[in-house]
Amino acid sequence: MDLSVAIGGKKLPNPVGVASGTFGYGGEYEQLVDFAAIGALYTKAVTLMPRPGNDIPRIVETPSGLINSIGLANVGVDRFISEKMPHCRELPCAVVVNIAGSSADEYARVLEKLETCPGIWGYEINVSCPNVKHGGMAFGTDPAQVERLTADLRKRTKNPIIVKLTPNVTDIRTIAKAAQEGGADAVSCINTLVGMVIDVGAKKPVLPMGTGGLSGPAIRPVGVAATYAVSRAVSIPVIGLGGISGPLDALQYLLAGASAVQIGTANFVDPTTTARVLAGIREFCERENVSCIKDLHRFIP
Repeated sequence: MDLSVAIGGKKLPNPVGVASGTFGYGGEYEQLVDFAAIGALYTKAVTLMPRPGNDIPRIVETPSGLINSIGLANVGVDRFISEKMPHCRELPCAVVVNIAGSSADEYARVLEKLETCPGIWGYEINVSCPNVKHGGMAFGTDPAQVERLTADLRKRTKNPIIVKLTPNVTDIRTIAKAAQEGGADAVSCINTLVGMVIDVGAKKPVLPMGTGGLSGPAIRPVGVAATYAVSRAVSIPVIGLGGISGPLDALQYLLAGASAVQIGTANFVDPTTTARVLAGIREFCERENVSCIKDLHRFIP
C-alpha cells in the first residue's frame, strides 16, 4: 500500500496533515504526538511583519465547533526563519509554510525571504482569512486576484504552491480554477466559514471583531461538498479540511475526491487525532483492497 501523495513534483509521506493555526509551529506539540505519523505540518500563518493579533477574547465555543478571531498573530517572517525553522527542519514530516499578507507585494516579499531558508517543503497561500481587518478575504473571493497572485508567486519558487480556498463565495469552483490557471500545484478546501456568537445578556457579540472563522464538526458537510465540487472542476490535487475528528470524517473527504486531508480543530481536543486518522485510513484501504489514495476516488463518480 502506497499512501504517499504527489504534489508539484514532490511527495508527502502520507495524506494526513495538521492544519495551519491549530498546531503552532510544531514545537508546541512535540511532547504530545509522534511527528512520524504526520504527513505535513502546515505552519501557523507567517506575515511580513510581526502581528499582535486581535483583541481578546479570540475564541468562543459554539455547538459542534468554535469561532476564532486570532487576527493572524505571528512572529513575522524574519523571526520565523531564525527562531522557528531550526526546529521545524528537524521534524520527520514535510513542513508547509502558510503565508498571509495584506497586499500582493507582501505575499511576494514573505515568499522571497522564505526561499532563502532550507527545510521548507512548500507553501500554503492563505487568500481566505475572514478574521483580519484588511487583506485575505478580498483576495480569496476574486478569481482574477487569486490568479494574478498565484502566478506572481509561481515565478518566485519551484516549491509546491497550495492555495487555501474560502467557502465564503458564490461558487468555490471558479476560485479553484483561477488558482490552477495561476500555476498552483494544489488547493486546500476549505478554510473557515464566517460566524458570530452574541452574548444576549451583554447585548453584543462575544468577539471584539464581531465575526470570526467557524471551524469544527459543524462545517464538515460544507467542506466535503466543496471538495467534491472542486475536485471535479480542477486537475490538480485537492486537500480536504474542515471538521475532521476521526477516520470516517477523513474518508468522506478522500472518497469525495481529496488527495490529502488536514486535521484542524480536533487537535485542541485530542492531539493524537492525526495518528488515529492515518491508522483508520490504512485499515479501510486494506479492507477494501485499495493500494493508493487515488483508488479511493473511483467509488463515487
